[in-house]
Amino acid sequence: MTTKIEGAQGIVHAVDLAIRPFGWLLLTIFVVGYYFIAAEEKYHINKAKPALFTGTFMFMLLGGYYAVNGLDFRAFDTEIAHLILEIAEIFFFLFVAMTFIEALIERNVFDALKEKLLKSGFNYKKLFWVTGFLAFFISPVADNLTTALILSTVLITIEKNNKAFLIPAAINIVVAANAGGAWSPFGDITTLMAWSAGKGSFIDFLFLFPSAVIGWGITAFLLSRFVPDGSPEKIEGTEPVKIHKGGKVIIGLGIFTIASAVLGKQLMHLPPMWGMLFGLSLLQLYAYTLKKYHNNDINIYKSVSKVENDTLLFFFGILAAVGALHFAGFLNHAAKLYTLFDPMYVNMGVGFLSAIVDNVPVMSAVLKSSPDIPLAQWMLVTLTAGVGGSMISFGSAAGVGVMGKLKGIYTFGAHMKYSWTIVVGYFASVAVWYIQFEVLGLYIKPAVQAVTGH
Repeated sequence: MTTKIEGAQGIVHAVDLAIRPFGWLLLTIFVVGYYFIAAEEKYHINKAKPALFTGTFMFMLLGGYYAVNGLDFRAFDTEIAHLILEIAEIFFFLFVAMTFIEALIERNVFDALKEKLLKSGFNYKKLFWVTGFLAFFISPVADNLTTALILSTVLITIEKNNKAFLIPAAINIVVAANAGGAWSPFGDITTLMAWSAGKGSFIDFLFLFPSAVIGWGITAFLLSRFVPDGSPEKIEGTEPVKIHKGGKVIIGLGIFTIASAVLGKQLMHLPPMWGMLFGLSLLQLYAYTLKKYHNNDINIYKSVSKVENDTLLFFFGILAAVGALHFAGFLNHAAKLYTLFDPMYVNMGVGFLSAIVDNVPVMSAVLKSSPDIPLAQWMLVTLTAGVGGSMISFGSAAGVGVMGKLKGIYTFGAHMKYSWTIVVGYFASVAVWYIQFEVLGLYIKPAVQAVTGH
């Protein structure tokens, strides 16, 4: 049996290794590699290391298998070319986004936000809702991991000992960040992947807002009932944190960069990374003018150097590993689930799987298997893969990040105690999606086509 792969040379055929012992070896390597990724806290090994090893090793083995057996390399070359393009688009997009975040951190933008919360005098319940609200609306732009890290830092600064407040508040931030990231192509790597793959226009993803906000709102309401009364000790008398010169301009440049990515993708057929890199060039030029004419050095190259290379390498490794499974034929077999069962139930299952496995490889697998499903179902799988990761503490990058910030407080066991609230919100999100997309048909694909011309 063979697997069809479409490339510049037309349709080429790869050997279906999913039915051969060598394919089973590849699958075993993937499972073992992913075990060490998921057990990052247990073995104290950064997840980028096993991810990068697994992804590159699997393709080294595939190349060796084709060479030893004298097989036609055209399918292999096509898969590698597709994979490099896919990874490059995501890699450079994240690189620019993370650089902007680091520049805003260097300009004290987030420190000023943190100070306002610290001096607000809010009680625990108000802080719970304010941090959750900020997480939901910051993550669509700053991404869910960065948002969760910033706001969990705020939590632990405000209150270091009151677990009755910290645990539900931390869970709320994770759920809100993941839900906020689900309705924006910039908010989560899974939505970015789906948007880059052309599974929906930019506006199509925005129509997931009702599902995301209602699902988070229900979970937050249930969690808030466990937040204690009282207030943390108010911090007074400290010098106010000022945003450094250029900080507000960088915020504007960030908004313009996002607009460039969206318009470039929708109107000019440019990959999103192109608009992002254009925005990065403007940021670098602005940093140059600040230094030359105002003697105020943003040191943009220092911001670039602080970008988390481990995060970028993790995505490279995991996307390569999933690509190897696709080339071996496993994902083509998995795609048959969409013909055997109702796609809605399969996509709901994707949400639960993403809580266990992490949403990035799950979404990558769905995209590579490329099931023939309508727009509404692509929106559903984007939603479920994004918010489903909240059900278990290590099911999303945001959850793993907060576990690191609140060590010994926000743990797997602490999260699971309240996970039922997240499951309720998850089904509420799906219910809203069903009413909006399937019952009422409230998404404006025809209107988008009229505006963009495609």
